[in-house]
Amino acid sequence: MWEDIPVNAFFSSRVILGFSICFLSFIHSGNILAQNGRRIPPEKPKLIVGITVSQMRYDYISRYWNKFGDNGFKKLINDGAFCRNVRYNYLFTQAAPGMATIATGAVPAVHGIIADEWYDKVKKIAVKAAADEKVKALGGSYDMGFYSPHRVVSSTVSDELRFASPASRVISIALDPEPAVLAGGHSANAAYWFDPYNGGWMSSSWYMDSLPRWVADFNKKKIADVYLSEMWNPLLPLDQYSESLPDRNEYEKGIQGQIVFPYDLNKLTQKKKERRNYDLLRFVPSGNTYTKDFAINAILNDLLGMRSVTDMLYVTFTVTGNAGVLYGNKSVEMEDLFLRLDKDIAHFLNFIDETLGRENVLVFLTADRGIAYVPGYLEQSRVPSGVFNANQAMALLSSYLNILYGKADWISYYKNQQLYLNQQLIEDSKLSLEQFQTTAANFLVQFTGVANAVTASTLQQSNFTSGILWKIQNNYNQKRSGDVILHLEPGWIEKTENATAANSSWAYDSHVPLIWYAWKIRRQNINTLYDPTCIAPTLSVFLDIMFPNGSAGNTIMELLQ
Repeated sequence: MWEDIPVNAFFSSRVILGFSICFLSFIHSGNILAQNGRRIPPEKPKLIVGITVSQMRYDYISRYWNKFGDNGFKKLINDGAFCRNVRYNYLFTQAAPGMATIATGAVPAVHGIIADEWYDKVKKIAVKAAADEKVKALGGSYDMGFYSPHRVVSSTVSDELRFASPASRVISIALDPEPAVLAGGHSANAAYWFDPYNGGWMSSSWYMDSLPRWVADFNKKKIADVYLSEMWNPLLPLDQYSESLPDRNEYEKGIQGQIVFPYDLNKLTQKKKERRNYDLLRFVPSGNTYTKDFAINAILNDLLGMRSVTDMLYVTFTVTGNAGVLYGNKSVEMEDLFLRLDKDIAHFLNFIDETLGRENVLVFLTADRGIAYVPGYLEQSRVPSGVFNANQAMALLSSYLNILYGKADWISYYKNQQLYLNQQLIEDSKLSLEQFQTTAANFLVQFTGVANAVTASTLQQSNFTSGILWKIQNNYNQKRSGDVILHLEPGWIEKTENATAANSSWAYDSHVPLIWYAWKIRRQNINTLYDPTCIAPTLSVFLDIMFPNGSAGNTIMELLQ
């Protein structure tokens, strides 16, 4: 039944334009594309392709399996090695820590990316994981250029590849700047991300002095305008989305308040009359297609996998994460996104097979984190859940501390379950920081929905080897983490403007797929418990290079046998 659905059932003009771009690139690179007759894999892969799907829970594979085509996710699993029991082993399952963990083979305590955003205790300002005020934009808007991997304090597998083989090329691509930057590592030749102000692809001066000619030419085609000129209709009749809640339900926030199909993308992008709202592309299926098409052009124009050395290409599909928090993981929109992403991945794999030969390319696919159910949905099902109001908790904590210690600004910052106390004020007041932390933690743990409130002093003075405190310790960095770290009960999320979130150690946030495909990978299911720190060292073994310097992950022995 599903085979009868056209490969691209909507945005037909996009397909024609995309084919034209690829065809021209093929002509330009025709003298380079080798015959694919040789099927014996080389000693090392010519190209490693790392695909990360933002917020792809493990259960999405089984949930949508019967509706996937044969050449996308099914092809990866049926012809590859499927690690079925991979779980992040730290607390804050956010996008930035996930990408850094995949790249470095280290936990946040070591690689330093403890969250998407944290408080700089020295500068007394909030900082984002990949923000860098010392670099400038290339090929895009001024405000979108301040990004680099300089906050990652350990090396990545791509860094180690470039140390061992300086001629190797490393490219990282994502709509959002943080995953593009963090996946690529310090020594990447380029990281490219989407400019929501003009619809093109851009980078920063960390990587190069100016955009390559092919990227500038790609941007001139204004492909984003084509993608945003159509309707987003469901791929299937709505009554066939049986794995999801009804299209109209009370749990969704939606795009600009819209929560039902169809989505007139052209109309939605024109609401701001002073300029087109290209940012919408970060939330709709065509954003993933745009990412895939740009990745194909990167392979062709940078000759990735076409030389005598190993190259690396990281492709992160971020639309699923950006839309996931707006619609929740039981929405028709999310199901439709994954069915369409399946087709994009099928096209990408087919391109790799036909252009480079699958025997020359090693592909792995994983996720940066999962996502929680919308609490309201769980409550309706009588499963314990709720929303923790951090603003209210901090206001009450501030009043409590004022009563105990006198009125003052005892709290410096709070974000995503991390409390930063005013350590200078506490020291000047000749109070014990450890006791102050304990007082705050004991107060916060009494709130409904809070499972644990752990002090920095506890994490510094102990060495946990299992359980939740071990996972919290894996996330704790003495220079960057807060004074008190909160861990919420299962089913609970922190109150935000979104419908749901991902930021816990529970299975729905931590259990992700990991699939290896092509090159020398043999078909198998691997049920051994691993965590994503295994990816970088396993790649290092395949390439016979040094492990990243902070890596502590195990290699996947089943792949090496």
